[in-house]
Amino acid sequence: MTTETNSGSCCGSGSCGSGSTVDVQGVGVTTVYKVSGMTCGHCEGAVSQEISALDGVTAVQAVAKTGEVTVTSAAPLDEEAVRAAVDEAGYELVGRT
Repeated sequence: MTTETNSGSCCGSGSCGSGSTVDVQGVGVTTVYKVSGMTCGHCEGAVSQEISALDGVTAVQAVAKTGEVTVTSAAPLDEEAVRAAVDEAGYELVGRT
C-alpha cells in the first residue's frame, strides 16, 4: 500500500483527468460534500479512494472543477469520519452542499 501526500497542486504529474469515480456497489443514501483544494484528476482520485474506504460507502464521485464530492452509502455517514478521510487525502472538507 502506498501513501501519497498532497502538497499543493499535483497537476505537474501529468495524471490529470476529470470526474474520478469509485463505484464500490449499489444504492443507498447520497450526500454531496464540498471539498477545497482539488485541482485535477489525481486529486479527485485521492479523495475518492480515502472516502470509499469508509464503512458503508458504496460509491464516490469527486469533481475537482466544482469541488463537489458525491458519496453514496448504505446509511448516513458520520461527517467527522468523512472529514478525517478528506484530511487524510490532503484536502479540506468545507461541508455539505
